[in-house]
Amino acid sequence: MPLTDAVIRGVKSREKNWKLSDEKGLYLLITPKGSKRWGLKFRFAGKEKKLSLGCYPDLGLKDARRLRDEARRELALGIDPARRKQDAKAAAKMSAANSFEAVAEEFLEKREKEGLAEATLSKNRWFLELLRPSIGKLPVAEITPREILQALRKVESAGKRETANRMRSFASRVFRYAIATARADADPAHALRGALATPVVKHFAAITDEAKLGELLRSIDGYSGEPATMVALKLTPHVFQRPGEVRKMRWAELDLEKEIWTIPAERMKQRREDHAVPLSRQSVALLSSMEAVSNQSEYVFPSARTKLRPMSENAINGALRRLGYAGSEMTAHGFRTTASSLLNESGKWNPDAIERALSHADKNAVRGTYNRSPYWKERLEMAQWWSDYLDDLERGVR
Repeated sequence: MPLTDAVIRGVKSREKNWKLSDEKGLYLLITPKGSKRWGLKFRFAGKEKKLSLGCYPDLGLKDARRLRDEARRELALGIDPARRKQDAKAAAKMSAANSFEAVAEEFLEKREKEGLAEATLSKNRWFLELLRPSIGKLPVAEITPREILQALRKVESAGKRETANRMRSFASRVFRYAIATARADADPAHALRGALATPVVKHFAAITDEAKLGELLRSIDGYSGEPATMVALKLTPHVFQRPGEVRKMRWAELDLEKEIWTIPAERMKQRREDHAVPLSRQSVALLSSMEAVSNQSEYVFPSARTKLRPMSENAINGALRRLGYAGSEMTAHGFRTTASSLLNESGKWNPDAIERALSHADKNAVRGTYNRSPYWKERLEMAQWWSDYLDDLERGVR
């Protein structure tokens, strides 16, 4: 006898599973816990088989009969509906494993094992979060340039041109990884090169006027605050390395007797080789003053909250703001521009030695291959000359 909704709603559970039959192999399985599950019993290739259709009341009687009829039509065509459902599940699982977000996560995990800098990993994970809502769940092999462009346009239209371009570049790296691991045949992000607006180049604010630099140095000398911030602020103009390299400086990297700071390759922007920085007498004195302050931390400039981490990435810029220098006037990174400009203007030093001191990669690949001289002797002299020059500016004698 065919089932009705009234009969189904009134059915009670028993100590064991039991069934209510409908028509043409459709039945309702009632469990001891009271759940009701639709199933279809059928024969295929001479064997009795069962197909799970769904749970009541999420799947009502009318829809259960519709699924039953669809399965029976497949049987008439020589298709096993249970096998077809298993294949669909397997395909969905494989599709999920090969989705853009899954491949991207795997790619980032690989890059992390290879030693990619944490800051770069964090940026890449951010790009993935921006792409996730639009293409994250899509199979990596089926994503089209149009779908990627739509995701990028949302960011670009918000005025974030640089972010949009970097997202495209990140997506392209993920697709190339998918190709290398046999999960895609093409890189649709590559086709979008030139499709986005060119980012507006922003330069770090820097002071390159001698008189104004002298005023800044006098302000820095009078700064009072956290000891680590105070010394790092005073040291940064002398060594003119990247702010992240300064704040994460470790005692193990320093040889104060030989007056050398060796930054490991994994902490360098280009991550190609260790970078040796000659230290002037002034730099050595500042670093020596931190030996007691750091209190056995591995970091020269530890956080005020815990010795297990370096000082905040905003500490130096925050100190400059407290001294009255806005971000449009001077930044921690701007000390590199200051040094580059004034060292070149002095005419005393080989431009290549200055570039080497700044750890800049040679833009000419061939020239960079053959021009490997570290200019160490010249850089030693330049480091001391630069610190003496800064002292003169601070005293106002230049």
